[in-house]
Amino acid sequence: AYLSPSHGLKFSDVPNGLAALSKVPSLGWVQIIFFAGVIEGAFGFDDYKNGTPGEYGWKVLTSDDPSEKSKKLSAELANGRLAMMAIIGMFFQDGLTGSAWGDWALYSDSPLRA
Repeated sequence: AYLSPSHGLKFSDVPNGLAALSKVPSLGWVQIIFFAGVIEGAFGFDDYKNGTPGEYGWKVLTSDDPSEKSKKLSAELANGRLAMMAIIGMFFQDGLTGSAWGDWALYSDSPLRA
């Protein structure tokens, strides 16, 4: 299966991690971002229109009780922030070692190594 038939680029030719950014053609990134924008615009939640954060018209994840709803939304914010810190850590690790899974043996420039 080809990622870009016109460039002869197969999915198997694209490395994992940040190194993949330079392998995918520029027009491929434009296409990916454009597609995500179309999907977000056509099928995205109307949260930005009605102005009520977390209100999607059903109460499975939220609650009618204001204190319970506040607790759940605060937990969601905290989990989202934790996830952002985790992915930034993986980016940092990938940039240093070339592996997002922390093969620190590949990082020979560490000031901690004597």
